[in-house]
Amino acid sequence: MVKLKRNIPKETLANVAYQESVSSLPEKVLQIGEGNFLRGFVDWMIHQMNKQGIFNGSVVAVQPTPHGRVLPKLKEQDWLYTVILRGMADGKKVDEGEVIPVISRGLNPYEQWQQVLETAASKELELIISNTTEAGITYIKEPYQEDSSPLSFPGKLTALLYHRYKQFAGDERAGLHILPCELVEENGGKLKYIVKRIARDWELPPDFLHWLEASNRFYDTLVDRIVTGYPKSDSTAFTKRLGYEDDFITVGEPYHLFCINGPEEIKQVFPLDQAGLRVKWGDIEQYRELKVRLLNGPHTLMASTGYLAGANTVLEVMKDETLRTFIERGFEEIIDSLSLDRKKTFEYAEQVKERFLNPYNHHYLQDIGMNAVYKFKSRLLPTLSRYAEKNGTLPNAIALSLAAILVFFRPVETNEKGIVGERNGINYQTRESELVNKVLTECWEEFSQDRISLEEFVFTVLGNRAIWEEDLNEIELLTQTVSAYIRQILSAGMQDTLKQMLYQN
Repeated sequence: MVKLKRNIPKETLANVAYQESVSSLPEKVLQIGEGNFLRGFVDWMIHQMNKQGIFNGSVVAVQPTPHGRVLPKLKEQDWLYTVILRGMADGKKVDEGEVIPVISRGLNPYEQWQQVLETAASKELELIISNTTEAGITYIKEPYQEDSSPLSFPGKLTALLYHRYKQFAGDERAGLHILPCELVEENGGKLKYIVKRIARDWELPPDFLHWLEASNRFYDTLVDRIVTGYPKSDSTAFTKRLGYEDDFITVGEPYHLFCINGPEEIKQVFPLDQAGLRVKWGDIEQYRELKVRLLNGPHTLMASTGYLAGANTVLEVMKDETLRTFIERGFEEIIDSLSLDRKKTFEYAEQVKERFLNPYNHHYLQDIGMNAVYKFKSRLLPTLSRYAEKNGTLPNAIALSLAAILVFFRPVETNEKGIVGERNGINYQTRESELVNKVLTECWEEFSQDRISLEEFVFTVLGNRAIWEEDLNEIELLTQTVSAYIRQILSAGMQDTLKQMLYQN
């Protein structure tokens, strides 16, 4: 079977649209991140615009972390990959594929920093787009070295913008449009604040700070599409169907929504609406609250809990009676904490449940569980706090999901990627920030050596302000409740713990 390449015979492409034009398009987008979501969402959108002659630009993808393995393998496919959209749209079944030819090249900043800088200084460049997970938009104090890449995403962005400022001698027309797609409230504003803080750390000139403020636009955004990524269990069937091998098939649902809080200017630079794409301009707060609480929140709720209970995908969770009841309980707790229009809230919740039940949805819980601690902090912790304040009791499903996350990160060993856990005698790889890995590894070690009790373990983790930006032990009964759930998970297993919480409380 032939590997997907730009010179693949067109007759080989079965039921797949393809336009081979990226080599002639200007590199308008510098994209920090090369994962499934950006490739199945933003890059797919850029292709839809390019097909209609609206945007006419290509993407330079930049690897965000030192351990990335996507770009070298994607290069072997001439930067091509297939997006498969499967599900229901407007009451009709959708199952269609399309080769996405928008990535012109990929760069590893830890080995090709000079090329990244040159791209940042290009006259063709207009936008910087990112998705580095919630943990990516965080401040890290790190040194500035002109000839090497900073480790953090905000550090990279600061260095790139400073290089562009110098190359264009502070020309106000050289500013860029910056669209972070991380699921963080006020992501554009927070990213801008961190960049300015890093610029001051590095003692960059005041004129640069003025240019940063006056000439660049940081937009708050909200992104919404379930992208499940590579179809591990169906890869052979997809290869047969497509007529070629593609190691980067990216599966997603047809539904998509891109909310951008910005002025008319961004519409001209990034004309998504002109291509018929589902985009909302202006105030995004209501959409953000619905999406983060009622789509991303339940995802995080189910990831560690469902995985430890034996499920592997979202669909398996929704088809398991006990896990489905748990998720329904979680939806109730989340809805109870929201102050949005009740009709819209219930309608959106039902839509999300339908999306979770998409028969094509092989959304792996381990993928959702990456950076689970930071995801809980941004997606579920505000809900937990509001619920407790409103009702005087804890939301049991959300509290149990926090306990499940801590157990999910119980190490049997560690490696360069982070903590390795174990389920039913089989090891699994986790991914979290260096700080979270360090704290959890040390605390689990202390507990396993009987140097601290389980309650002391939980108290230490929940009290770490560097992780949570607050002391969660101050939430009444949270420490005791999470400790009790962890004890039960360790002794009786997740399924029994769920049943007792659901049917005996």
